[in-house]
Amino acid sequence: MSDNLLTIEYKSRINKVIDYIEKNLANEFSLEELANIACFSKFHFHRIFFSMVGETLFQFIQRLRLEKSAFLLTNLLDVSITDIAYQCGFSNSSSFAKAFKEYFKISATEWRKTQSNLSKVNSNLSKTQSNYIKDFLLSSVYIEYKNNSTIWRITMDNKNQIVEVKDLPEISLAYVRHTGPYKGDAKLFESLFQKLFKWAAPRNLINFPETKSIIIYHDNPEITEENKLRTSVCITVPIKTEVSGEIGRMEIPAGKYALARFELLTNEFQEAWNWVYGIWLPQSGYQPDDRPCFEMYLNDSKDHPQNKFVVDICIPVKPL
Repeated sequence: MSDNLLTIEYKSRINKVIDYIEKNLANEFSLEELANIACFSKFHFHRIFFSMVGETLFQFIQRLRLEKSAFLLTNLLDVSITDIAYQCGFSNSSSFAKAFKEYFKISATEWRKTQSNLSKVNSNLSKTQSNYIKDFLLSSVYIEYKNNSTIWRITMDNKNQIVEVKDLPEISLAYVRHTGPYKGDAKLFESLFQKLFKWAAPRNLINFPETKSIIIYHDNPEITEENKLRTSVCITVPIKTEVSGEIGRMEIPAGKYALARFELLTNEFQEAWNWVYGIWLPQSGYQPDDRPCFEMYLNDSKDHPQNKFVVDICIPVKPL
């Protein structure tokens, strides 16, 4: 096996471990358990993981737990700090409090207070600076109920915006993963999709429009360092599709999601995400749930008259 193929095989095994950790973050992991998932000897797994990821296994698990807790503290204000600590895999509140303060330099209580206040300030600034928000709040929303889903039809900047909240089934995906900066890097995403399509086409796994292209963002860019951000470029595949090498397989959990449909140029995605989180979500009666958010692409931008992407920004939600 060539050096390049060996590297790909190692990445594949490490990605399996990372997926398992992320899916079971509340659990207590053993070295032997994770080494078995990676099919490496437990005596060498630590060193391999550090060489591939740039963090020790403990540092990686601890960082994911702390960053997840920071997100939950800001978004689940009705859940106690102790309960959030347990949800994120900490055995007791004192160890969580110490680790959180060491990592973020402020206590969990201070984080919740300052981040919540910052969100309110940003929301108020947005209301002051954007004339259309008053209209959005008072008169431009039409809500309909159809097929067990709720649909918001919103008039915004003379455009019709649709947000639908509905239950999605579990979605099986094949993916290629990138770790590092990605914001606004269209060439990066194009190369990742090309790599994925090159693998999928000979296996008869591409059948548009039934096949969906999806990008999952595993980390919050407002919390995680840019060089540690993980994103997965995916396509939907049948359950139990066999993968190998750089191509991994995972599932998006079933549940309730808000799907906000946009037509966007490459430089407009951040504004769209800000609109969903900063304007629609606070007025919707929902709050973010603890599942990954993702973008679901519904067209080839080259076929659009303005080269725009038709995309659903998908946010996991639960009642406020």
